[in-house]
Amino acid sequence: MRVLICFLLCSVLCFGQNEENPKTLNDSAISIYKNNPKKAISILEKSKSIAKAQNQKFEEARAINGLGLVYRDLGDFNKAIELSNQATKISADSLLVASAFNNIGVCKRQLGEYKEALTYYLKALDLYDALDEKLKEATVTNNIGMVYSYLGVNDKAIEYHLKAKDVFEALDNKKGISEVYNNIAIIYANDGNLQKALSYFKYSLNIEQVLDDKKGIAESVNNVGAVFYYLQEIDSAMVYFTKSAFIEKQIGNYAGVGASYNNMAQVLMEYNRAKEAKKYIDSAYYYATTYDVAVDVETALQNYSQYYEVTNDKDKALSYYKEFSKVRDSVLNLETTSKIAELEIEFQTEKKEKEILSQRADLAEKELDLSKKNIYILGLGALAVVLGLLGYLFYNQQKLKNRQLKKENQLKDALIKIETQSKLQEQRLRISRDLHDNIGAQLTFIISSLDNLKYGFKIPEKLGNKIKGISEFTTTTIHELRDTIWAMNKDKITFEDLQIRISNFIDQANLAAQNIKFNFNVDKSVDNEMAFTSVKGMNVYRIIQEAINNAVKYAEASAIDVDISMQEDAMIIRIKDDGKGFNEATINRGNGLNNMRKRSEDIKGQLTIQSEIGQGTTVEVKI
Repeated sequence: MRVLICFLLCSVLCFGQNEENPKTLNDSAISIYKNNPKKAISILEKSKSIAKAQNQKFEEARAINGLGLVYRDLGDFNKAIELSNQATKISADSLLVASAFNNIGVCKRQLGEYKEALTYYLKALDLYDALDEKLKEATVTNNIGMVYSYLGVNDKAIEYHLKAKDVFEALDNKKGISEVYNNIAIIYANDGNLQKALSYFKYSLNIEQVLDDKKGIAESVNNVGAVFYYLQEIDSAMVYFTKSAFIEKQIGNYAGVGASYNNMAQVLMEYNRAKEAKKYIDSAYYYATTYDVAVDVETALQNYSQYYEVTNDKDKALSYYKEFSKVRDSVLNLETTSKIAELEIEFQTEKKEKEILSQRADLAEKELDLSKKNIYILGLGALAVVLGLLGYLFYNQQKLKNRQLKKENQLKDALIKIETQSKLQEQRLRISRDLHDNIGAQLTFIISSLDNLKYGFKIPEKLGNKIKGISEFTTTTIHELRDTIWAMNKDKITFEDLQIRISNFIDQANLAAQNIKFNFNVDKSVDNEMAFTSVKGMNVYRIIQEAINNAVKYAEASAIDVDISMQEDAMIIRIKDDGKGFNEATINRGNGLNNMRKRSEDIKGQLTIQSEIGQGTTVEVKI
């Protein structure tokens, strides 16, 4: 019995010692912090105290940096930066310092300090490269892609994301693959390719659910909701945004809650429910300012401006719009983009210089060894070997210098391209924002004012019908303005983009005219990747829109068919109805028919209209 008691006592003591081991505590905290950040903080604080008492500098620094990682996930970015900086002062371990630099880079990016973010990312990348840590190097590479994505330099962003994706897939790292797909999906969404973005976001969400990563699930759910919003599937969007906010609250990431509330507010205002939206804007602004999330602060200020515009408080609307413009301009500007490109050039140049110095050191060491071994025996032969090595060194240096110059020239060309793209993108975004924020808001105000007149006063029927007509015309103008903004934000429009837009319009027409059956067919011969200029794509969409509107208004049809196919190298678009038809020779051509012909001529297409009384109408466009 005494032996058994002794054994049990030893087991308890060993277990207690293992539990109090800072390394074990740190490993435990890092393994759970994504799903249980509060418990992770408690374990890390305990580990830090024990490590400090036992003078274990590395584990103390590791615990402090671990706290920085947790607070970053909880949205307290300034505290996370402070902790990671503190960790680098306690231990100079390269792997720990690289992790701290990457964490600081992520926090700086979230705070909108993109130049500083890239500076820390490049420092971390340099250390991971020297340590041959492929997985961590890929993580930082993916983060650099996100910086370029926020700045609108999408080509560069995708280049970095795909580079990281290759490494993650080679290492079968599911979390890394999920983050890359999520980041690429954001770029597709910003470019207007919503179906592709949705596919990528859902793929990322499936991986996060398999991994049971609560924070990853929350972010992916929020992104899926955003795509449904842009697809005008509002009920689905609100379900996903609500779910995202719920998960973020569960894990204590209140910075993430702010992003979800901003999204919910935008949806409600878009659908004339401004009073409900106000509480979400207030909450979003509170969380964004409390945790210094620059992007969410900017969005909340813009939401305030739109809210007060809709509620007819012009002074507050203007005040918040000015504040929003100030924040946006401080976060995103051409100077920042230019400085980031310069930093990348400096990093690549410094890397080449280190390689050259390393090669010089290796060659010098070999030369010294050879001269020591052969100085007494070889004589002139040793001198010849030394001269040969020096010649080889000179040749190798020259070769490396040429490569370095070539790389610098490529990076300079990339810088020029980035600056040009940034200027064009900023101009395009400024124009589209002005259209959306000024004209769009004014048209919405007109509709709201007309509705107030109609329901707030007793108005004669004839005047009421006139007001209703003006309201409907203004609503149509808003939809056309959105279509124009959609086209302006694109350098090109793929057939896939156009197909989604046409399908959405037909769905809306089907809801408005329930007694008409709509059929939309695209032949397999049509290439989804076929691209139009934004002007040509918009004209094609308008011709189809006008033809359907004419059929709904005048044809008294029971069915309308829209068919798209290819004949040789030409696309054929056919809109056919079974309505009452008309005689082209006697009918008075209105603006609709004339507009279709004018748009067809502008894109060098051939428009034919065939109609007979009682036989329906067929409009065909050949492009």
